[in-house]
Amino acid sequence: MATDSPSSDADTRSFADRLLASPFISSLLSNRLAIVGLSIILGIFTIAIVARVTFDLNILTGSRLGSSIPDRHPPGWTGPAAWNQYLFGTDVAARDIFKRTLYGSWLALKFGTIAVGASTALGVGLGIIAAYYGDVTDNIIMRTMDMLLAFPSLLLALALVAIFGAGLWKAVLALTLVYTPRFARVVRGAALKVLEDEYVDATIALGSHDPRILIRHVLPNCIAPITVQSTLNFGLAIIDLAALSFLGFGAQAGAPSWGLMLSRGVENGLLTGKWWMSFFPGLFLAITVLGFNLLGDGMRDALDPRMREAID
Repeated sequence: MATDSPSSDADTRSFADRLLASPFISSLLSNRLAIVGLSIILGIFTIAIVARVTFDLNILTGSRLGSSIPDRHPPGWTGPAAWNQYLFGTDVAARDIFKRTLYGSWLALKFGTIAVGASTALGVGLGIIAAYYGDVTDNIIMRTMDMLLAFPSLLLALALVAIFGAGLWKAVLALTLVYTPRFARVVRGAALKVLEDEYVDATIALGSHDPRILIRHVLPNCIAPITVQSTLNFGLAIIDLAALSFLGFGAQAGAPSWGLMLSRGVENGLLTGKWWMSFFPGLFLAITVLGFNLLGDGMRDALDPRMREAID
């Protein structure tokens, strides 16, 4: 075991050196805004996990924290000691906005991940199939995608939620269908370029089956645009989920969702000077989306050779 340790350490250093030497990683690490975005995302993920483990959802969605706590009490930086623990104040039902806002990050990331993951899988599959088989298959798939893209994303999501019914899971289903065309178009374009390469023709000539060609050769060469699109769509999914909840089609009454908290804050607090009820959920929402947008832009610049040349 002792003789293997130096070799293992050398292999680890070698892998780290190769990773840092890759044009994508070095370009991404040199992009300060991308690093800021990544730091924000890691911070939000940490907050989400801690909130999920620490706080009880049943208590956060309850009617009141206690009879002695007033509703719509301002942030507890001043005032009686008994209320100082409520850093973001309380809402119209005397619930702790601080804990609800932190737990809202878990809901946003959880359902945002599901929506983006499902739409990525569906869009990637449709895009690759359309590019590979072409002709009638390509026309049917892509014309359907164009038809879905003709509608504004939020308007289409509202129409679908009206059909499926209200609820976070149904909102996720609606957003999955809304985002799928974006991935399908991006992947189709990347796959068409890959299919022009000679090694793909050689693989087909050797008798490889279609699934092997698509999974082993076409899909790996489309990872870059898929990753960038997924990152950018993550921020959009969080906004759209919040918007649907704000309009009453997403999270249901009492849930610590940022969109629902914004809705209740505007309805019961903002117009009467109770600014904290909507300010803190909105702040966390804005910071989270900003982080994903910064990282997505940095990844897009790092993966674009023309942008790397401009940076160099």
